[in-house]
Amino acid sequence: MMSIDKPTIRKSPLYVKLKNDRVECRVCERRCKISPGGKGYCKTRVNWKGDLYTLTYGDLSAVESRPIEIKPFFHFWPGSTAITISTWSCNFPCPWCQNWHISRTLPNPETASYTPPEYIISKAVEYGDEGTCVSFNEPIMLFEYSLDLFKEAKEKGLYNTYVSNGYMTIEALDLLIKNGLDGLKIDVKGDLEIYKRVLNADGTIPWRNAEYALEHGVHVEIVCLLVTGISDSELIIDWIIEEHLKRLGPETPIHFTRYYPAYRYREPPTKIDKLEYAYKKARREGILFPYIGNVAGHPYENTYCPNCGNAVIKRYGYSIVKYRLTEDKKCEYCGTRIPIKGKLIQK
Repeated sequence: MMSIDKPTIRKSPLYVKLKNDRVECRVCERRCKISPGGKGYCKTRVNWKGDLYTLTYGDLSAVESRPIEIKPFFHFWPGSTAITISTWSCNFPCPWCQNWHISRTLPNPETASYTPPEYIISKAVEYGDEGTCVSFNEPIMLFEYSLDLFKEAKEKGLYNTYVSNGYMTIEALDLLIKNGLDGLKIDVKGDLEIYKRVLNADGTIPWRNAEYALEHGVHVEIVCLLVTGISDSELIIDWIIEEHLKRLGPETPIHFTRYYPAYRYREPPTKIDKLEYAYKKARREGILFPYIGNVAGHPYENTYCPNCGNAVIKRYGYSIVKYRLTEDKKCEYCGTRIPIKGKLIQK
């Protein structure tokens, strides 16, 4: 029989008690209704005698310092690094998952090792990182831990970011923001039909959460992995661009990234012309800062001034090789303001 007397098992703040000791998890929008002794869809939370507990508190699958551009965040603390952590499992079943080795591994409290939030912050300071990032697998699996980590980070003057599928509840997102979430990158998987058919999910939720975060002062960037044969059609790309403009406006960055075969999906990598179509279409429709990702050295990974057209931030891979913005984040060539949160970090 499982014991909850372990450091990686903690009571969750977001659930509703139901009849017969059942509970409804309110961390993500699957809102699993869980019987006593049972677990939700993601298997990271358990109903223990009528209360909801997380099994992943401080049970980390990775801890490393990584450049913020790799997330990708292109308009947030450019050149900085973030202590990046992850746990196990996911609430989405993407067949093309790039990090399937951790997203398809379930937490095991019997073998879990515990890492306190204070240790992560101490490592960030030791590495010279400017912030934290919960990434690799879906960060909402580490929701309860994130709340404490973010508070610790803020006390040390660090920023906090999430690289997410955006399927958390508003209650969860609100708690993250109140505890210090500064940046949110949301992966949009496709149109509403793809969410329903492939993921058994509501495709309006990630957009709703991106909009909510933006309205509450969080820096938001959108990423669309254009998966061959799934989300790389012009029809789907056009819909994503339209939704992006309607929900988030012209200044919110959007990244169209190249898919590579992974996990259970073996179609060839995204064609470059599909990525370039998405970029050019986004520019024509009025998105000021579209990007292409996972294609090292492509000119569309640079930031261009929307007024004069000059490259104001040139990148190669995850490094900044040219920065032509003034201290108040204006184009050095024409004076146009470029929306960048945080300052340039040179290491």
